[in-house]
Parts: sequence; C-alpha cells; structure tokens
Amino acid sequence: MLTTKINKVGKVLICGMKGVGKTALLEQLIYGNINVDSEIHSTIEDIYVASVDTGRGTRETLRIYDTAGLQGKAQLARHYLYFPDGYVLVYDPSDPSSLDMLADIKIDIDKNKEKKEVPIIVLANMRARSRKESSVLPSQQLNSVESILNRANTWCSRERIKHYTVNAMERPSLYEPFITLCARLHPPPTKTSFPQFRQVMQKTQKSDV
Repeated sequence: MLTTKINKVGKVLICGMKGVGKTALLEQLIYGNINVDSEIHSTIEDIYVASVDTGRGTRETLRIYDTAGLQGKAQLARHYLYFPDGYVLVYDPSDPSSLDMLADIKIDIDKNKEKKEVPIIVLANMRARSRKESSVLPSQQLNSVESILNRANTWCSRERIKHYTVNAMERPSLYEPFITLCARLHPPPTKTSFPQFRQVMQKTQKSDV
C-alpha cells in the first residue's frame, strides 16, 4: 500500500461578516455533517485541521482558524493580519453589505502582509439554499443575487483573487476552493542541480586517484 508524506502545516484564516455561514462551511468540509436542520452557534474562535489531497501524491495539512463574524465597522484583530499563510473570505450573495466588508478586510490584509505573497480566495456562500429552493425564489431576488455575484466577480478579477460560488449544504462544492488554496500554500519543490553536482564530484575524485 502506498503511503503519502504529510508536509508542513499551512495556517489559514476564514473570516467575513457575522452570519454568512463560515462555521457551517468548515463543519461540512471537515466532517460532512451539516444539513438544513443543523444548529450552528456563533463562533468566538475555533481551529479546524484538514488533511488535503492535492493530487500530487502527498497530503497537505491546513490548520484553519475560524473567527467570530464581524459586525458594523468592526475590523479583524491585529494578530489575524500577521500569522496566516492564506485567507478565505466569505460573503452571502443575498447581502451586498457582506461583500462590501470583504473589500475592507482585503485592504487591511494588503497593508500588513509585509511584502510576502498571501493567497486569498473568496467564497460566495449560498448557504441553506438548495438548487430546488433557489429555482423558486422570486425573480427579483434572484436578479439581486446574480447582480451581487457579478459585482464580486469583477472585484475579484481586479484584485487577482479566486472567486467561488459554494453551498454549505453541498460538500462537493467546497473541494475545489480548498484544494486550490492548499496547492498554492504548498507549491511543489523546485528541481535543483545537486544530484548532477554530486556526480561531478564523484568523477573528480576518481580522476584524482
């Protein structure tokens, strides 16, 4: 049986407005135990650990920090802007103010990333809406959601960050975003010339004999 090597842990912060479903997303991603009847309590701070198969023959580990949802003009605590290796920003596409808050969070991240590249992904969480439920929403509400999603796409394109539409009730919708983020946090090792260098040294030693 082939065993896979587990590499270093990537520290990821998930954040956004209060009530956008961050904890439900993580519970579904890690445990697959969320449904429309699940009761989710407000988060103060929690940590999840995920072992992710990026398709490169190794499993990578993510330590995901779930933060309390922000309200009003609240900002991320300062320490959340220094230690993460990557960020997951979540919004509710039926609430435009939750998308607006992500722009402020992104500005704070950029100010404090100390010139290092910090991967960021944005998740539009459709939350408890199943495809069947979405199909019977009033057309005006559907148009509003579509408009917010389009605005998010435009903003993410301008900021050069990945944007995904997911649903906390549909676990498979969460795989691609987190696999992509994990792959960015754990790039494959670059090839070095050390094996060739070793061969050159061996040939040199033989010629000296």
